[in-house]
Amino acid sequence: MKSELFRKLIGGILLVSLISLIFFQPMREYVNIPKSVTVFEGDDFSFQKAAPVTATLKSNSNITLEQEKNKVSFKANENGKNEMLLEFAGIPIKKVDVNVLKDFRVIPGGQSIGVKLNTVGVLVVGHHLVNTEDGKKSPGEIAGIKVGDIITEINGNKIEKMTDVAPYVQTAGQEGKSLDMMISRENGKVRTKLTPLKDKGEDTYKLGLYIRDSAAGIGTMTFIHPDSKKYGALGHVISDMDTKQPIVVEDGQIVRSTVTSIEKGSNGDPGEKLARFSSDREVVGNIKKNSPFGIFGQINKELKNGIMDKAIPIALSHQVKEGPAKILTVVNNDKVEEFNVEIVSTIPQKFPATKGLVIKVTDPKLLEKTGGIVQGMSGSPIIQNGKLIGAVTHVFVNDPTSGYGVHIEWMLNEAGINIYDVPKNKAS
Repeated sequence: MKSELFRKLIGGILLVSLISLIFFQPMREYVNIPKSVTVFEGDDFSFQKAAPVTATLKSNSNITLEQEKNKVSFKANENGKNEMLLEFAGIPIKKVDVNVLKDFRVIPGGQSIGVKLNTVGVLVVGHHLVNTEDGKKSPGEIAGIKVGDIITEINGNKIEKMTDVAPYVQTAGQEGKSLDMMISRENGKVRTKLTPLKDKGEDTYKLGLYIRDSAAGIGTMTFIHPDSKKYGALGHVISDMDTKQPIVVEDGQIVRSTVTSIEKGSNGDPGEKLARFSSDREVVGNIKKNSPFGIFGQINKELKNGIMDKAIPIALSHQVKEGPAKILTVVNNDKVEEFNVEIVSTIPQKFPATKGLVIKVTDPKLLEKTGGIVQGMSGSPIIQNGKLIGAVTHVFVNDPTSGYGVHIEWMLNEAGINIYDVPKNKAS
């Protein structure tokens, strides 16, 4: 009985001690310090600490450590791994892994670009009724083909563009045969039979489908990697205007474009940049990927913005801070300009995700010209403290002065650019 009472007493004392320790100032602050920190060469990092807590490095080979009464800071001098040990009264309380990545830089964009996407196969954007002798029917709908489907093969032959389709349709109609159709759908591939029907007012046979093999629009260049010539633009996926589905890209091209006018945004109406492709329609790059983070490929012609054409560092998502920033974009002809914005909130994401930033336009000139963020501004690079941190993606429909942004590290990842080189272990 006495031993049980003694155990309970000891347990109570330990619990109270633990709670007291948690609420003790040094312990509260150390709990908020991350277990690992990733920075680039040349970056500084600091965190607050209580006076009795001291920090030591496993190795001094790649990091310079400084300690003040209430702050620990270090400068990353060279890529590599290290460990920082935090101690309280000589007792280790936390280990922080420090990863220093190689210096990495890209050239910010801001240029207005024209975008042309060529789909994989032909995209079904609607059904239409064929006026036959037996009434109005849609062969495509009868065959179970849906809006958003992509026709990739007919009778075992690859379909790449709309003009590939017509000969098969007419031949099958005249011979009274069905077409063997291979359809690509969001959840996989589907094979179906479609029998073309003849419109009684015409001599041609029809599928009863509206189809499209390409899409065009405008957007903004976000970055160019000077070594690989890889680029990222738009910051969001391109969807078909009719089906609202992401366009599955076979390939595509980007060209220079010129902004001709602006439809100013207002509450409930986000506004739009009106632009045209350059008169010579010179292709300046290809498009290899259309993803939730934008379009990606390689440029093959020089593409300058005229105000910031040298490569600058980037910031990882955890390095972005709330506060002032700038965007580069075009609102008149092809002139890239710099405008002030505010980072309202930022999420230090550990895994790729869209909508990592909320920004608000604060520049009077841009507000007067556009009302805030408008369609066509997607992809405009966001720069904070001399670093590229992300791209503008979406506008808030009910507040055109504000919108979302995506962190730049996820766009670089989608472009196939590895910024996370495995560092040499300096601490070993």
